Amino acid sequence: MAKDFIVAIELGSSKMTGIAGRKNPDGSISILAVAKEDSASYIRKGVAYNIERTAQGLSNIVSKLKNTLKTEIEQVYVGIGGQSIHSVKNSIVKELPLDCIVSQDMVNELMDTNRSMEYKDCEILDAITQEYNVDGHYEDDPVGIQARHLEGNFLNVLWRRSFYRNLNKSLDNSGIKVAEMYLAPLTMADCVLTDAEKRAGCVLVDLGADTTTVSVYYRNKLRHIAVLPLGGSNVTKDLESLQIDEINAEAMKLKHASALTDEKDIDADATLPIGDGRTIRSCMFIQVVEARMLEIVENVKYLVPHEFADKLLGGIVLTGGGSNMKNIEKLFHEVFDVEKVRIAKSTTLNINKKDSDVILSEDGTTNTILGLLAKGDMNCAGRAISGSLFDEEVEPGSENTVTLDPTLATTGTGTQPAAQTTAQPAANAEEEEEEKAPEPHKPTKFSRFFGSLKKFGSSIFEPDVNE
Repeated sequence: MAKDFIVAIELGSSKMTGIAGRKNPDGSISILAVAKEDSASYIRKGVAYNIERTAQGLSNIVSKLKNTLKTEIEQVYVGIGGQSIHSVKNSIVKELPLDCIVSQDMVNELMDTNRSMEYKDCEILDAITQEYNVDGHYEDDPVGIQARHLEGNFLNVLWRRSFYRNLNKSLDNSGIKVAEMYLAPLTMADCVLTDAEKRAGCVLVDLGADTTTVSVYYRNKLRHIAVLPLGGSNVTKDLESLQIDEINAEAMKLKHASALTDEKDIDADATLPIGDGRTIRSCMFIQVVEARMLEIVENVKYLVPHEFADKLLGGIVLTGGGSNMKNIEKLFHEVFDVEKVRIAKSTTLNINKKDSDVILSEDGTTNTILGLLAKGDMNCAGRAISGSLFDEEVEPGSENTVTLDPTLATTGTGTQPAAQTTAQPAANAEEEEEEKAPEPHKPTKFSRFFGSLKKFGSSIFEPDVNE
């Protein structure tokens, strides 16, 4: 049983995932447990819309992890993402007296003023400092510079307030203590993108089931984030319009779908098996898939601010389940007209596979949950869970022993025998030797207990000799 670990939970549109891992002294991470729950019936586009069922799903995730770890979980890290997340630029200006030197208190005042901004129906999830304008010069750190004009430029990441409340209610109802809430796209970017890509400018595209998250980085900072309410499930729904049931449509998408197909590879007479004995023309299947994927990629391009369109020297990085579709990188090449398109199947984290109890698939679907795990820095482990039949929990390293009180077995009330925890330290070496070698004919605690049960059972069926 693990004594220290970090637990993170990701609320995905198709599944909810929980993970427990331990950070090692060498910087690597050992994966100790993973739990999954189908969340399609209560989480839509990354947002909890059924509070009670979301709470139950969270409880199930924690219970599965506890059973694997044999340890209580005191707190968890939770990733926030999904629909309505977007960024808004904001500038706070402060005019300074003559010969004034910028202090840390002045910078903190700008940051606090920005944090106190009110947005209709939205909550500020994170405030990212872009740069400071000091008398017309842009600085990352203005402290110590003499100036008359100080302006802080910030990027505020917002989420709809009702979504934020729903998530908090679900967590409260599940009884789970939250160590910290993190923006899932940001934590994932930290372990997927390279420093060179962030510095040169790149677009990170997370192709999920119900949503596609677009994050723009330039000069090592997040410059824009938006969520497109379209994803891989829309392709499946489009295929259903061809009179294919959902299960077969999803299976066909995973097996045959291509984001881009050359004209010379399309056979007008070719057919594909649907799965129920019927077939469908291959060209119709290709047309439906490509139309939806083109719509998604064109919308991704539209979400990239014009000011950064020619500054993406780091290229485009694709991740998420949708990045596994055949020729997806070719479609991004064609729409964006950029040379560099990379698919991030795994993270840059050092996962210690030798000491890990779970082997994670490297298909882009676990990048977000791993990013949340890497971000956590507080121990989430509680008390160890004992495998004993009579006592549910014991403190790790406890020296106590359990003795059973046989008197309760003869009461006839059906009550379980009570467990009495008593410390039995040896007073000296002789007493320790006596405990190690009990008398041969001395009845053990369990034999006395079951002997009492036998006498009690006999008294029910045998007549009283005094009658």
